[in-house]
Amino acid sequence: MKGHRKIIYLTGFLFSIPIALTSYINSSYLGKYLSQSYVGIVYIVASLATILSLLYMDKLLTRFGNRKVATFFSLLLFVAFLFLYFARGEFTILFAFIVHFIALNFIIAALDIFMEDFSGRSSIGGFRGLYLTVGNSAWVLAQLISSSIIEKSSYEGIYLLAGLFMILVAVIFSRLLRDFKDPQYRKIPVFQTFEFFAKNKHVSKIYLINLILKFFFAWMIIYTPIYLHEYIGFGWDKIGIIFTFMLLPFVILTYPLGKLSDRIGEKKMLIFGFFICTIFTLIIPLVGLKEIWLWAALLFATRVGAATIEVMSESYFFKSVPEEDAEELAFFRNTAPLSFILAPLLATPLLLVLPAFQYLFFVLGAVLLVGLWITLRLRDVR
Repeated sequence: MKGHRKIIYLTGFLFSIPIALTSYINSSYLGKYLSQSYVGIVYIVASLATILSLLYMDKLLTRFGNRKVATFFSLLLFVAFLFLYFARGEFTILFAFIVHFIALNFIIAALDIFMEDFSGRSSIGGFRGLYLTVGNSAWVLAQLISSSIIEKSSYEGIYLLAGLFMILVAVIFSRLLRDFKDPQYRKIPVFQTFEFFAKNKHVSKIYLINLILKFFFAWMIIYTPIYLHEYIGFGWDKIGIIFTFMLLPFVILTYPLGKLSDRIGEKKMLIFGFFICTIFTLIIPLVGLKEIWLWAALLFATRVGAATIEVMSESYFFKSVPEEDAEELAFFRNTAPLSFILAPLLATPLLLVLPAFQYLFFVLGAVLLVGLWITLRLRDVR
């Protein structure tokens, strides 16, 4: 069991590096070929394709098993990164981006199944907290690497490096987890999944809380790099430093918070997380100075709140839903692609009517307030 956990920690770390390398440059890279408005539309299309694909996850798991599914999508993600590196035509790049988006979400869902199988029910918070800490440390490391590569080479070089990491991930899935025994995945009709979430009010509330968190991430991933680079005027070397410092709370806080959730429950910490995240997000549009450490500190503060919400929402959900409910797990995991539909769908028309780009962050703060209101109505689960 402990050996399996170490393998999952290693896999999470190696998988997080290519995702972290590319996430904050994707919008700028697509912006080389499309206008800022159309970048949001690409994310919408990729997210819709991902959600539709995840509806078939239970069938894939039942037929092939989680290990083979994870290996296949790791190799598919490798191929997508290669296309993003070599391709220059708009259609090929857009197709590769959509495939990469689908593949990474399947891998995330597959890792969830491995993690829940290898963790005891009573220690889910601590296990997932440590897993998130390991993965988030890769995000911090990746920001330093990515800014250096962009300054010395290009966006394309990032995708080549990301692809190489996916080979390592595929090898781990195919070779080191061969003794993994799949649970009996339950085939649950889509409408029955909706019914489950509708009847279980607190599970549906944690779903909405997770969706709002992922909405926050999507909004920040798409629009913060554009804002800092195009409007504040930071170069990518400075943005790399800002993002590295910004992501430190995910490394520092997630494991101790996960352990804490096993003792005191999640609700109090979720309230704290939303309060901190909302306050500092609303401050962003008020800051116009080009001071690197000011922006690093401001974004760091937003991530203190976001890191708290992340580990608490994950812990709450996986204490409530067993691993064999693949459809319900996939439904919960569709918050990430769904957020990449909702965020640009809301932001794209707003960019046409708001007096300034930074006003987008006032809107984001308002969305976080909704999350705080939902959290106040949540019931702790032990």
